[in-house]
Amino acid sequence: MSIRRIIVAGTGSGVGKTTVAIGLMAAYKELGYQVQGFKCGPDYIDPTYQTAVTGRISRNLDSWMCEASVMKEIFVRGGQGADIAIIEGVMGLFDGKDPLSDVGSAAEIAKITNSPVLLVVDCGGTARSAAAIVKGFQTFSKDVRLCGIVANRVGSEGHFQLIRQAVEAECGIPVVGYLLQDTQLIMPERHLGLIPSIERGELQPLFELLSDTIQQSFDLALLYHIMGSEVIDCPNILFQTPKSKSKVRIAIAKDEAFHFYYQENLELLEYYGAELVFFSPLQGEKIPSEIHGLYIGGGFPEEFAGVLSAQKEVLRSVEQAIQDGIPTLAECGGFMFLSESIETIGGDVYPMVGIVPGRVKMMSKLAAIGYREVTGTSNNFLIRPNDHVRGHEFHYSTFIPSEELTPSYVSSGRQGTKEEGFAKNNLVAGYTHIHFGSSPKTAKRWVEQCESYKKNS
Repeated sequence: MSIRRIIVAGTGSGVGKTTVAIGLMAAYKELGYQVQGFKCGPDYIDPTYQTAVTGRISRNLDSWMCEASVMKEIFVRGGQGADIAIIEGVMGLFDGKDPLSDVGSAAEIAKITNSPVLLVVDCGGTARSAAAIVKGFQTFSKDVRLCGIVANRVGSEGHFQLIRQAVEAECGIPVVGYLLQDTQLIMPERHLGLIPSIERGELQPLFELLSDTIQQSFDLALLYHIMGSEVIDCPNILFQTPKSKSKVRIAIAKDEAFHFYYQENLELLEYYGAELVFFSPLQGEKIPSEIHGLYIGGGFPEEFAGVLSAQKEVLRSVEQAIQDGIPTLAECGGFMFLSESIETIGGDVYPMVGIVPGRVKMMSKLAAIGYREVTGTSNNFLIRPNDHVRGHEFHYSTFIPSEELTPSYVSSGRQGTKEEGFAKNNLVAGYTHIHFGSSPKTAKRWVEQCESYKKNS
């Protein structure tokens, strides 16, 4: 496959790469191009912006959780039918899993996908010094090619011209555009209320403003010309043979409270023979009939705890299904939902499903963040003790058990190894978000377990 592509990376977090990436997607789409968005790393939120802007499902590219050949496959499959692929980086260009390698960084994705980099630089209060910053990134790695620069947060067009002259003279890289210091162009806080706002279309005026601004202050024709366009072969690692005929039905909780799913996780379940049936606990929808598996992903159940708690029939239907032995995976927000209760920052306590013995307490600071490599416990039907599956944790809550639990995972990260989650019968629950691309047999095993449940129920 040959597709025009570029990675929008930053010199660090908070320099405006999300604003630039979303603005470019909106601008090129308005110009008539089919645009595909990708996000480096395990982020679930930025892809929702990208999906809303492009009309195409955004996908994650994470070179720590999945091997390089899998990354190529995800990239090529996701880009089918698109004219332009815009890959948003993570943190700074060379920031990844550890300080001594490019693993998990936007730089590594650039190498894997053979994509040039558009570097976003915060130029507030700088002029010629911007060239020194660019020079450092330009020479840091011979395997990563900077093809263009964006000067963000400049004071005026005259300020931009000073930066452009310095960078182009010293580095030989075109400065393809700029954004002024403008609070209207700041993306809203990516937590509370973001998903509902996107789904209601409330961010459309911001997307239109970004598109108009980008079209006025960027040389989009030049940027299109300097994008990568080399052919990339698609290895068949995840999807090797024709898709299996649907054999079982797996219910997927999907609404404003539960929406953190890797697209490849869902597609692998379908590939191995599952029909996916979506339902909304938040809207009072009970588990659909004739279901043989249940997937409750992460999200923000704490923000809708009162509404969820009031859905008594939903809570009972979930509890009954799990007690009946339906093969279930609950990740982070889903794990919280299955607990006895959620206590908010304000101290309000809301009863939940209650099948996991313990309660959840929200914290004002991050309780856990980082990559995880997990193996299963003896009670984990999905991941066996000798399996190695990769994922990540990111949550502001702590879980307080009410009795001694049988953990679902043995989880390893930078802080060491720990037992985590809860496993019983056909329930696997915990804080870790699993990427099936790191171990496709996990999805296959789940479908097989659903088949067994269907046969015996």
